[in-house]
Amino acid sequence: MRIFWTLFLFIGLQFSSVTGFAAQTKINSIAYSDQASHSRITFSSSLPTIHKVFLLNNPPRLVVDFKNTVLKTKFKQPLKSHPYFKKIRMSQKNKTDLRVVVDLKHTVLQSNFNLAPNKKSGHRFVIDLVNANKNVIQTSAKTSTSTSKFKKKIVRKSSWQKKKHVVIAIDAGHGGIDPGAHGPNGTLEKKVVLLIAKKLAARINAKHGMKAILVRKNDRFVKLRKRMDIARAAKADLFISLHADAFPNPEVRGASIYVLSQNGASDEAAYWLAERENKADLLGGVSLDNRDNVLSKVLLDLSQSATKEASRKVAKRVLKYIKGVSRMHKNTVQKANFAVLKSPDIPSILIETAYISNPFEERNLSSNSHQTKLADAIFQGIVSYFKEYSRIIAQR
Repeated sequence: MRIFWTLFLFIGLQFSSVTGFAAQTKINSIAYSDQASHSRITFSSSLPTIHKVFLLNNPPRLVVDFKNTVLKTKFKQPLKSHPYFKKIRMSQKNKTDLRVVVDLKHTVLQSNFNLAPNKKSGHRFVIDLVNANKNVIQTSAKTSTSTSKFKKKIVRKSSWQKKKHVVIAIDAGHGGIDPGAHGPNGTLEKKVVLLIAKKLAARINAKHGMKAILVRKNDRFVKLRKRMDIARAAKADLFISLHADAFPNPEVRGASIYVLSQNGASDEAAYWLAERENKADLLGGVSLDNRDNVLSKVLLDLSQSATKEASRKVAKRVLKYIKGVSRMHKNTVQKANFAVLKSPDIPSILIETAYISNPFEERNLSSNSHQTKLADAIFQGIVSYFKEYSRIIAQR
């Protein structure tokens, strides 16, 4: 028996060692490239990298932490004449992780992405840098503004101070051939959320300085991306999608509020940058069409960051008020990759008003008084948010 356990432990340790070794990512090469609008550093690796990228100042540095990664190459220092890089340093952390530090000649903005293997190259992790102080965005034939100024411009535009109304797009989930979930007594999600949406729209339209648009006004099917297009066409400042969840266990109940996850945002950024028609219609009239791909991605990242932050803030306000009229399934704002939340320039939240599969909550959702309470709670959350961030509402 002792021999058996000795062999078992030996084999187990060997297997653990082999699997751990096999799972480690190897950096096989590092390449620099420089173009008129940006500089690029590319890490070629044996496997897709797990990484964290951040910038430091005083002095300016780019830091990349690679998880479970080892350097398997001799790397060259950038040329002294390189416009961005001074020196690159690397160190192994915890014997498993790799830290790369790039000393920079000036402050930069960065964007990064992974490239899948192709016939010529293996896995690659790419970081693009643009000069944060350089005038790179031509707003007209005579004027230009820096990327940092453009970031401030995005924030100003998102404060809705030059508009006559704050526009709220209300999306009643499902519809038409898509009934959504249904309760034990046959109540359909698509019907109850449309009723709540109409009550919410009425409350918003009765408020000075606010205007509601319904993504669907009746029982019709609207494709998910079309819902976003409708909101954009209306120049919406906020997108709210209403749903009623279902679960096999009928005892599960409560409301939840969602914003877009990071993965969902990254997927949508790739989509926007790939679609020609998207590039011509973004950021309150600032087009990405005919711009350098790296610059386009930096601008889109700035827009998405502002949008996600606004989404989180309004979601917290709405959650606070819904707690007063409904039990919460989740007491904090959740993140998920819902398609209707992916607009890069419109703050968006999705509200699961209740579990329609729960008999008690099905009755509530069918009740005119409870629908009104939900609409009022959502309305109060919206007003609370815009009173702080919009002069249009605050001054009325």
